[in-house]
Amino acid sequence: MKLIVPAHSLVTAALTDIEPSDAELDAIEHEAPLISAEVELLDVQIALLDQPVTAFDERRLRRARRKVLNARAEVANRRAAVREGDAA
Repeated sequence: MKLIVPAHSLVTAALTDIEPSDAELDAIEHEAPLISAEVELLDVQIALLDQPVTAFDERRLRRARRKVLNARAEVANRRAAVREGDAA
């Protein structure tokens, strides 16, 4: 009977040494406002799962959705500006 444990340990050992590149960290930093807005929206949606929705809750949900849309537009505009800057 052959054991394959050494092959698995080599694979897992190689995965622990991987770190994000500078470009990946920059992308995360640029999308941080969008990520936080999406987390806020998710928090509101989770809070409303098991209770009746009041007028205040509707406003809170709309505000969170608008914040996500604004953050998405901002990220998209930044990407477009970077692409235009590269082309020039």
